[in-house]
Amino acid sequence: MKTSVSMYSLHKYVAAGKMSILEFIDYAASIGVDGVELLDIYWNDEEMEIPQVLSRVKEKNLQVSAYDITNNFVKESQEERDQETARVRKSVDIAKKLDTKVVRIFSGDVHQGISFEQGKQWIIEGLKESAKYAEEKGVLLGIENHGYFAGRSAQVAELIEAVGSPNVRSTLDTGNFLLVDENPKDAVTALKHDAVHVHFKDFIQVDSTYEEHAFQSLAGKRYAGTAAGEGNVDLHHVITELKSADYQGWLSVEFEGAGDAKQGTEKSVANLKTILLAAR
Repeated sequence: MKTSVSMYSLHKYVAAGKMSILEFIDYAASIGVDGVELLDIYWNDEEMEIPQVLSRVKEKNLQVSAYDITNNFVKESQEERDQETARVRKSVDIAKKLDTKVVRIFSGDVHQGISFEQGKQWIIEGLKESAKYAEEKGVLLGIENHGYFAGRSAQVAELIEAVGSPNVRSTLDTGNFLLVDENPKDAVTALKHDAVHVHFKDFIQVDSTYEEHAFQSLAGKRYAGTAAGEGNVDLHHVITELKSADYQGWLSVEFEGAGDAKQGTEKSVANLKTILLAAR
């Protein structure tokens, strides 16, 4: 399994104008990973930047592990839903240019006045339509366990089964399961054969005295992002389960904690390498 770092880990730097995509690639090379995970939200001028990215990853002996998009299939009008499937098709084309086989996708967001069943049906329709193009281009769409419609492992598995395409699988985010009060160990075991990309991420439960940003689970528990391997997710179990499923994909560090993002990312990468070494 190869190691990667998600550009989202450095979101604080990017949002503050302190890191460009090319600078992120340089940073990733400096901390000893094999690849970079890029996101659609960070382009300034993608037509101009994609050739630059390709040149820089080659120069740094890296690969693009996945290309992430922030799509949402839960839209009220057919026109809006068509725009979302067009967005997925465009992301597949960009993934091909970036020489990666995986596009991370979302399912959709909750909207007032839209029932769960209606939203789920729109998601399935959008995934089916998107799958046709992904199959044609040989790209895998990995549904991240994220949000109301696909937060739990059973929900992701249900969507994958409903779509019925070999090109629609799972982007396994090890931390997000805590936010829907699911044991990550059970979730990883349930989805390990569907995983095409893995976000190596960790959260730690905090109490009401914690003053930094925290995420609230469905049951009201509070979780703070932390360096991978230093929180409540049993990442040794994650690696063991992925190995048992003969997972050959990427392990991409995604840090969402307080404090310095570089420090948290670098701790996460170091812990990932230690866990991989122990699992040999």
